[in-house]
Formats: sequence, structure tokens, C-alpha cells
Amino acid sequence: MSTSGLDNNGDRTLQFEAMVNAYSKDLYRFGLWLTKDAQVSEDLVQETFLRAWKAMDQLKDPKAVKSWLFTIYRRENARRFEKVRPDTSPIDDVNVDQFAQIEDSFAKTEVIALRKSLKELPAEYLDPLLLQVLGGYTCDEIGEIMDIKPGAVMTRVFRARKKLRAILEDDGSDIDEQDNVAEI
Repeated sequence: MSTSGLDNNGDRTLQFEAMVNAYSKDLYRFGLWLTKDAQVSEDLVQETFLRAWKAMDQLKDPKAVKSWLFTIYRRENARRFEKVRPDTSPIDDVNVDQFAQIEDSFAKTEVIALRKSLKELPAEYLDPLLLQVLGGYTCDEIGEIMDIKPGAVMTRVFRARKKLRAILEDDGSDIDEQDNVAEI
């Protein structure tokens, strides 16, 4: 999906369409977990692809397109907080239907317990965990996206899982976090 040296706007358009088709669902799903709002996630996906279109000529390595898009998405999400104060509604006021669908093997109460527990994780631990679990990224790729070393990613993912396990145990949930966190 290299965009360097394109002579034809049609080639660029075809490459962009392929990029949108390949990654829009992954970005949207990641955005649902990040923003907890389907409309905001859709808007951020659109903004991400708008910025990607404008900067396509800057993409040097076609293998890095996925991490490049996720980096743009995360920055777009951060920009949203520069403009508006974050919603501070309590967890009880959040509409559960706004979240992504989770496999039917989880009971509804377990899903709610897991989501509430994920909300308790600090962003520095939650982001790499979600990128690994939902995005399927390696520690090296997450490090590139978050601009941290792969060792720091491994530490944060380990601590996120450890904290998540402790939170779930404190809540009395019988979710086997080790087996089910990969199914989030």
C-alpha cells in the first residue's frame, strides 16, 4: 500500500479505499472501547481517514499502515479532550448498549462486571491492553503506536492484567480473567 511516487490520483484513491475497507472496522471497534460512544467512534474513524488521506504521501512503509492509522485515531481522540471537557457521568448512568457486542458465551452480568473493571484501569494500562486484545498488535507495534519501548508495553500489559484480575476478585466476580480477557 505504498503511496510514495504515485503518478495517478486513481491509484491513490484505490489504495485509500483498500485501506478504509481493511481497517475501518478495527478502528471503530477500538474506538467503542476507548470512547464508550458509537457516534463519537464513528466520527473519530472519519477524522482519522480524513487525516490519513491528507498525509498518505508521508506513509513510507506500507507494512506500518495499521499502526499509523491507530496512532492517528489516538491523537484524534486526544484532540477531542482539548476542545471539550470530558463527560464525568457516573458509571451507573452509562448505557450498556453503547458498548461493542461481546461473544454470547459471557453472561450479561459478567460483561457488565468486566466493563466496570476495565473502567477502573488507568489509561496507561488500559490502552496497551486493548491494543493487544482488540487490535491484535504485538508489543513492538504497540510501542510504536504509543511511543514507548516494547519492554514498557509488556510491563503495562502485565500490570493491567494483574490489576484487572485483582479488581474482578475484589468484586466477587467468577470470571476467569486469564482465559476470557482475550475475548473482550
